[in-house]
Amino acid sequence: MVISLAKRDLITIEDLSNQEIEAVFALADEMAEGLREQSNVCRGMIMASLFFEPSTRTRMSFEAAMNRLGGRVISVMEMRNTSLAKGESIADMARVVGSYADIIVIRHPWEGAARVVADYADVPVINAGDGGHEHPSQTLLDLYTIKKERKTLEGLKIALWGDLKYGRTVHSLAYALARFGATMHFRPSAGFEMPEHVIRKLTAEYAGRLERYNGPKEEKEKGLIPLDAIYVTPSGPHQLANIPAVGIQIELEKGVDALYVTRLQKERFEPSAEGLKKGYPVVDKKLFKEKGFKETIVMHPLPRVGELAYEMDSDPRSMYFKQAAGGVPIRMALLSLLLGCKTVDIPESKVPSFAKKMEHPVYKRETGVKCQNEKCVSVQETEREYIKHEFQIVSNEPLTLRCVYCEHEIHPPYIASSKWHQGLVENKRYYKADSFMLGRIKPENLIIFNSEEKAQHQGFKLGKRVKPVGNAK
Repeated sequence: MVISLAKRDLITIEDLSNQEIEAVFALADEMAEGLREQSNVCRGMIMASLFFEPSTRTRMSFEAAMNRLGGRVISVMEMRNTSLAKGESIADMARVVGSYADIIVIRHPWEGAARVVADYADVPVINAGDGGHEHPSQTLLDLYTIKKERKTLEGLKIALWGDLKYGRTVHSLAYALARFGATMHFRPSAGFEMPEHVIRKLTAEYAGRLERYNGPKEEKEKGLIPLDAIYVTPSGPHQLANIPAVGIQIELEKGVDALYVTRLQKERFEPSAEGLKKGYPVVDKKLFKEKGFKETIVMHPLPRVGELAYEMDSDPRSMYFKQAAGGVPIRMALLSLLLGCKTVDIPESKVPSFAKKMEHPVYKRETGVKCQNEKCVSVQETEREYIKHEFQIVSNEPLTLRCVYCEHEIHPPYIASSKWHQGLVENKRYYKADSFMLGRIKPENLIIFNSEEKAQHQGFKLGKRVKPVGNAK
């Protein structure tokens, strides 16, 4: 099966199927065997490297990758050196830069900024990290490292450690691991647990289940490291569902295939979390003397800032420098595929149903419903004039909208239908979102309000609760 990714964007890890991820790996293997022999692959191509947040490994590996492919790089490393500092919109910047380059790689502090660039630039766009949202190219090299060391991605047990709340690398990685059938142990530092919208996406769209450990503190800390929860894919063992506490202890005793460590994302958390820094856990040789870690590889997206002891560098289980080195061949493969300079022929394989991307109805009416995430690109003053608030309707119980830019969720309280009964204005009614009426309104006819004032301003009156009858309107 020949796979081409020409003219595609990589904004989230979901933009690539499992087979496409395998195709990137296959090409990375080929390129890694002769890095200096790829100098004609992208000759004549230009990559725009736009890094509006600090970066060493990601920026340099992308630029090294493009140079090794024979292409050229134009770059910006600080927002204050661009017209964005003057108030220019991201959309205008994207249009202009897209006319200068053949592909854009962007890192930006606003969540969803990379999607806006992809919407307005006429060239492929790669998200090199957008706030605390996602970092898909990092996930590719993380998966690449795991596969190299474990020979597979299917059915593994991976522990995610540290700052799971603001660490964008673990968000992308969790989605990808779920698609490959991994069991994940969430081991966050207190106060930095995996966000609920990430958990809901994992359980709702990949059909897995989350078993939270709510036992006594002394029991919780008996394992290799304090445990918050275990995510089990549909193909995983069922003892956790039957006897959660016992099943979790069994899981802990078996150990894990990889421990993925993350630093505290100090640049993202709120001042109220300042006091939580003191208890941040450290991975060191003492921890790795535990029997359950005997075969465990240690990974880290780097940089480290105290959560990973330097004494671990000489341990053969430590893979973080090899992990970083894999960034160049992975990004060489990714760039050459998105630019249409390469295709990959890989065997066709059966993809489990939970690994397939789920499609949701989209809501984009201008009824005052906005994302509540202050770091989302859609709520920034310079972007408000042209960005239309857009959401996926991911659940009716309760009504849950997911922002298409940052993936944060909201639960608006009121609904109505654009198909007023008999088409009469006097029958324009709105209802509470937990009303049975939500089930009667087709997604394409749904109108959503975040307040009664908004509904009434548009001429709707509060509907009476009546016995549900008839077909969906």
